[in-house]
Formats: sequence, C-alpha cells, structure tokens
Amino acid sequence: MQNNKQFSGFWAVILGGSSGFGLASVEKLAAHGMNIAVLYRETAIAEKAVKQKFSNLALANAITILPFNINVLEENGRKKFIGAFTEQLSKGQCVKLLLHSVARGNLKPVVADDKKEVITTHDIAYTSYAMGNSLLDWARLLFDANLFCKDARIIGLTSAGAHKYWESYAAVSIAKASLQSLATYMAVAFGKSGIKTNLIEAGITDTPSLKKITGHDKLVQYAQQSNPLGRMTTTKDVAGVVYLLCTAEASWINGAVIHVDGGEHCL
Repeated sequence: MQNNKQFSGFWAVILGGSSGFGLASVEKLAAHGMNIAVLYRETAIAEKAVKQKFSNLALANAITILPFNINVLEENGRKKFIGAFTEQLSKGQCVKLLLHSVARGNLKPVVADDKKEVITTHDIAYTSYAMGNSLLDWARLLFDANLFCKDARIIGLTSAGAHKYWESYAAVSIAKASLQSLATYMAVAFGKSGIKTNLIEAGITDTPSLKKITGHDKLVQYAQQSNPLGRMTTTKDVAGVVYLLCTAEASWINGAVIHVDGGEHCL
C-alpha cells in the first residue's frame, strides 16, 4: 500500500492508541500518509469497534495500520510486538515516531481516613513505570532492532500535574516528573544517533483518563473558565503538535517540554 502524502513509507509506533491523545494522533498522522502500529489494551468487545475504526482510517488514507492488543508494560508483550512488526516492514522502511500515550496507574490519596485506601510505594512504582519510564524500554527496543529512521522522533506526554497538587494524583505526578528527567537524558543519549526526544505538556483535556481523576469536574470547570484562549484543550490540539514534531522543520527541537494548552500554564 502506497500513497503520495508527506509521510509516505514511514511508520509510527503509538503506545496507547485506542483513545484520547493516542487515537487523535493516529487519525492525524494517517491523514498525512504515515503507516501506524497501534498498541493498546482493550476487551474483546471494545476492540471490535477500535479495529473497525483503524480499518476505515487505513482504507481512507491508503496506509497500513497494524493493531496490537497486548500489554505494552511486559517484556513478553514487547517481544511479541517486535517479532510481528518487523515481518510487516518493507525493505527500507523505518520508524519515524515512537509516541508514548499510556494512561495506566493508580489514583489514590497519600493519606486518608480508615475508610479509604491510600497509595502504596508499589502503586507509585507501577504507575511510574507505566506512565513514564516504560518509554525508555520501548525506545531501546526499537533502537536495538535498528528500526528507527536516522531522523526519528520520540515523544512522551506529561501534564501540569507533574508540578502541581491534584487530588489523588500523586503517583501519576511522580511518574510524569520522572518522565521529564528521563526525557532530558534520552534527548542527549539518542540525540547522538539523530533521534530527537521531546515531551508534550497538554492542557486539561476531556479524555477518559481525566474522568478517573478525583475532582476532575473542578479541573474541567477551571480550564473552561480560565484558559486564555477561552476553551479547553482538545485531543486534536495535541495531535497537531505530535504531527508538527515529526516534520523536517522540527528537526532541531530536542529535549523540550512543549506546552500545548492555549496558555493555561501561564496562570
């Protein structure tokens, strides 16, 4: 399958691509001709609709979308993916983008009364790996397999919650703060091979993940009323910047945390 669009022949690997920022990025990159391997974790019932959407996108844009319903946090999942994925690549094709959009972790208070469950150090460790440090394992997986293009992009997602207090958000906050440090080191280490690593700090966005945060309705209200541009951030806003970071014009951006929030972080 071939097209004449901007990213024809290139591949994206998107971790967590069945909803939210990941799905919006699949849609955006597909429209610009990029082939996509989408990894996600869904039930059999939910997966049917997801795979149909990917099939429609692939057909409409003359690209290939490979769905992988696997656990991206386990070594066996990574091995299963790399074996199947490499078999699908045509000669000369490479991975232009690795996007980490995994939203899996624990949302519990640090301290609470006896009636509530509090967060444990195990919860923190799991969430830190799922929503932060697993990016390194995936980057090294593709790097060691020589699958990255010479000018590839690695993108992770962080949030203002990395440096602010949000109720029951401690584990995710720690994960995102860790991710920001990790991205600095990855930008230097992978940069020596021409691979750029950047993070997107999205504004408060109405996604399935947001709805799991205690007091998310207050965050939504705040974003709607206070954003300098008069509305909340959308998943399409973020996907647009994922696309921009893949362009040749963004080749000198490395080790950055890019705010995609309409100026929300200024308040």
